[in-house]
Amino acid sequence: MIYAENLKKEFKKTIKQPGLAGSFKSLFNPKTEKITAVDDISFHVAKGEVMGFIGPNGAGKSTVIKMLTGILTPTSGQCTINGQIPQKNRKQYVKEIGVVFGQRTQLWWDLPLTETYSVLKEIYEVPEDRFKKRMDFLNEVLDLQPFIKSPVRTLSLGQRMRADIAASLLHSPKVLFLDEPTIGLDVVVKDNIRKAIAKINAEEQTTVILTTHDLSDIELLCKRIVMIDKGRNVFDGNLHDLKAKFGQMRELCFEAKSVDGLLQKLDYKAHFRVTDDDVVVNNNGCSVNVRFNSDLIPVADMLGYTLSQVSVNDINVKDADIEEIIRRLYKQEVDVNA
Repeated sequence: MIYAENLKKEFKKTIKQPGLAGSFKSLFNPKTEKITAVDDISFHVAKGEVMGFIGPNGAGKSTVIKMLTGILTPTSGQCTINGQIPQKNRKQYVKEIGVVFGQRTQLWWDLPLTETYSVLKEIYEVPEDRFKKRMDFLNEVLDLQPFIKSPVRTLSLGQRMRADIAASLLHSPKVLFLDEPTIGLDVVVKDNIRKAIAKINAEEQTTVILTTHDLSDIELLCKRIVMIDKGRNVFDGNLHDLKAKFGQMRELCFEAKSVDGLLQKLDYKAHFRVTDDDVVVNNNGCSVNVRFNSDLIPVADMLGYTLSQVSVNDINVKDADIEEIIRRLYKQEVDVNA
């Protein structure tokens, strides 16, 4: 369904010299440097697959999505979606894809949703009978009815996101690109949107590429992930394998009752006999964050030792974020190649 072959995207960046004189020089004799945002990325997504596309900020995820949707043209390499090249025959191609950018909306700000969807129906040339059936389905899956007659500007962030997803699915696309669809949403709304995406994928075999910083999105929706960093592929495989290899780091966060002698009381490395890379402690006053390797230090032991040494107001343990997983992935590659 989706083939990305050796995609590369370079941008030219103007280097401005300081001061007014530098501004004039940049205007009449600009100096530029080449920035490589995406560097030789390849992957294949099968029909009906939900693929998680992850990486830290600035990794090149959105640039890849923009090339796959036809917004940007690759410097080199090629991508095809359902046999079509996104940058060619744009009018036909956009009828086969849906796109949701979490921080941007495709809805008309002052129009009620009903009118917005009617406009999109004409743009995508959706027949009337198919449009009614489609709206019934989207109403059921995304629960649009309570706000479907409201102007977009009056919607909450969660309502707008559900409305945006519905807009992207109105024409029954074969491929759905979701770029941070749950960003900024509360837990309940996130859960509802995840369930909606899963149901649409299961019932219609819609191929989905999902970019996100929320590992919960990936865990609940994707069996496979592609991870990139600095514009390059660093992992392509099963989520379970990734977590088994690189996701064993956990984070212990707690609020101590007193800052006096706090770090002196918590000598994790000596107590558990581990290296600097297996326990990293950061604190801001009484707020302490401890990243630790749960393969070497069980969560129960970490909690027990911490609570025996300091008095706390609040404490919790969470999984490592994507940046931490990538850090460990690269650390292992450096150790292997050293």
